[in-house]
Amino acid sequence: MMLFSQRLENEQATSGFGAALASVLRSGDVIGLVGALGAGKTTLARGVIDVFAGAEEVPSPTYMLVETYEGEGATLWHFDLYRLEKPADVWELGLEEALEDGICLIEWPERIAGLLPGDALQLDLAILDDGARLVTASGPENWRERLRAAGIA
Repeated sequence: MMLFSQRLENEQATSGFGAALASVLRSGDVIGLVGALGAGKTTLARGVIDVFAGAEEVPSPTYMLVETYEGEGATLWHFDLYRLEKPADVWELGLEEALEDGICLIEWPERIAGLLPGDALQLDLAILDDGARLVTASGPENWRERLRAAGIA
């Protein structure tokens, strides 16, 4: 179910959206970040991670495929599945453990779509003609109130 769309004027707004999202995340959450190369998926993830774990330097996990960050009461797993060769390979990256009690931020979640829980939040990022981004959130209705509590819905 589509929850809302929001225009993000620049990289700072995209990162700020992620920072606001971090305030309502809890163990068991799965957030899929969908969009073309350069759409802002990693920028949004960095905003989440900066607030959640206080990590100022957040490398893109493109080559490692996954990075973990310790926050208060949970581990945040940042997956970048762009280079994943086949969906089953994600189990070797620790997805099962991450889904048990972690928070998962997954770039390119469409590569493992059948393996994700039905209550995941999906954030689609699109590049607009003027260079801004449009983020469209979809997922179960219970996310709507949480996103409103974060001030982003």
